[in-house]
Amino acid sequence: MERPDDTVPSAVRFATELVAWVATPWALWPHSWALSALSLVVLIGLPAVLSTPGDKENVVVAVPGRVTVLFVLLELGAAVASAWWIWPVWAAVPVTLLAAAALVTERPRWRWLLSGG
Repeated sequence: MERPDDTVPSAVRFATELVAWVATPWALWPHSWALSALSLVVLIGLPAVLSTPGDKENVVVAVPGRVTVLFVLLELGAAVASAWWIWPVWAAVPVTLLAAAALVTERPRWRWLLSGG
């Protein structure tokens, strides 16, 4: 199975990841600076090191496709939960819609990742 085109899904996914990277540490900071820092390690560091061969050009530590899918789900969940936790409704609703769009646009990539690439 050939890797699907990832242009639009990648842009939607990246926009949602940016929200997670900003909102999650921001939401955790008042409770614990250590949790805030740990959230960045989990949301940015782990996916940068652990990746599925064929999905990224440079793979540091290879993991199966299901791990990559779980990382994306974690990012989407963190973006939505953090947005609703710390931002007003008018800001959280678009984040939720962006994450929902990512769930839809990611489906071909996820099928490919879960099939073993």
